[in-house]
Parts: sequence; C-alpha cells; structure tokens
Amino acid sequence: MKLVSIFTLANIASTAAFTTSTPASSRAGSSNNEAICSNLKGKASSSDGDDCAVPTTTRRETLSSLFVGSTRAAAAAAAIGFSLASPEKAMAFDNRISNKYDDRPKQRGAKPQALGVSKRQTVAGDEYLGLKPCGAAPNCFCSTDPIEELPPNTNIPPFKWPSDGKISSREDAFRQLYEVVKAYEPGQSNIDGGGFDIVTYDPKGGYMYVQFQSLKNGYIDDLELAAIGDGNNEVQIRSSSRLGYLDFGVNAKRINYIARALRGKGWDATGVELATHKGYAEENQA
Repeated sequence: MKLVSIFTLANIASTAAFTTSTPASSRAGSSNNEAICSNLKGKASSSDGDDCAVPTTTRRETLSSLFVGSTRAAAAAAAIGFSLASPEKAMAFDNRISNKYDDRPKQRGAKPQALGVSKRQTVAGDEYLGLKPCGAAPNCFCSTDPIEELPPNTNIPPFKWPSDGKISSREDAFRQLYEVVKAYEPGQSNIDGGGFDIVTYDPKGGYMYVQFQSLKNGYIDDLELAAIGDGNNEVQIRSSSRLGYLDFGVNAKRINYIARALRGKGWDATGVELATHKGYAEENQA
C-alpha cells in the first residue's frame, strides 16, 4: 500500500477549507455586490428574499478562519498518515515470547483455501476423504497425502490415541489433544516465537485448526488435526507454511514437539522422521 504524504493531505484539506470558507466579498466590496444583487433580483427572486445576502466578514476573520481550517486539516492528515504507516499490531498473538518486533510489518500471507476435511482426488482420479494435500515445495506435511504419489517427502503417519480404554471416544481424544496443543511452548527449538492461536476447536466433530506465527516477520503456518471416518483411533495431521519455498525445518519441529507430548500420554505418535524424509531434510538443512 502506498503511503499518502501528510503534506499532500493537508494541502487538499486546506484547499477545501479555502473554497468553503472564503467569503463572496470583503466589507470594502459590498457596494459592488449590492449592484450585482440588484441586477440578479431584477431577473429572478425567491420568496424568502435571502438569495443575495451579502457577507460582512472582515479580512482578519477570513485569514483566521483559513488558519484554523489548515491547522485542523494538517492534524487530520497527520492522523491519517499515521494510521496508514502503522504496522499491523492487532493480529499479534498474545502468547508471543516478546513484543520486541511488534513495530516490524508482518508478512502473514493469505489463509489457504480448501482447508478442512473434504473429498480430494488423486492424480489418477481416485477420490478420497482427507485434508488439503501438500504441494511440491518442501514446507508441508500431511498424513492423508497419497503416499504412492509423493513418497515419502510429505506423507507422515497419523497420531493414534491409546486403545486401552483410557480414552473412550473421539471427543475425549480431542479434549486431550486440545490440552497438549494449548500447552505448546512458543519459541521451542527457536520456532513459533510469535505465538499461536487455536482458531477452531470442535471435539465432537473431531477437528482442530491452529495458526502459528514466527516472531520477527510474522509468517503464519497452518496446523490441522482431524479424525476422519468411524471405527478408528486416528488423528490426521497437516502442517504447512503459507509463504516461501523452504521452511528450514519449522513444520517438522512443530509436529515432533506435539508428537513427543502425546507419546508421554500413551499415544502412538511418530511425527516426522528425517531419516525417511531425506529430500525435506537436505533442502531445508534440517
């Protein structure tokens, strides 16, 4: 967005003030106005007789009015200029580790379309129910990506909650998953210092959507957790960066942090094994 010069705005406002505030004549020119008025009245007149009222504002009053108008216009322009130049602060997450970089403009990127669980299609044309597939860039992981199409750079195993009876339902599983995500530590492994926000939490439907933000530039990554289908104890995962080609290991570190916490609660949660994702590891130097 181009910033509008404060002085340009002030000049525009001042011109408007001059146009609307300058009287039709000074006291010295009133006789001329009266002559014009008399001539106009001879051609047409209105019922109230105020069509040709002659202003009696003095030069000093005129200059004073213009000065006040210009001052107010400059103040308004300064306020407009400030609001245009101010970086985006409203979108900073409250749990960020520092406000040191709050004044730096953020590069959040647009929220991806087609998030959530829906019907997808493989390259061969086969339909499946899953999360948004990853693209070609090594900055995304998704457990519902068809492994035969993108082996094994983007596909990872789903999380599985314990089947020993401690978690009796999908809803209970997502309540525990919510507590794990809520306890996520911004800044762990030098990532996600800008904090995170749980945007959608639907334990009955088995879905959670979380946004994570980098500290300095405000890059946003999207994390989805979803239970798909009935009769299983699986939670599908998708973690992806919005901007850039590489993620420098950020998505893998995020998934592995959550996987570790879940394993501590008895879940089967492998995460991202760099030994089996060599292309990702090499490109991102992870």
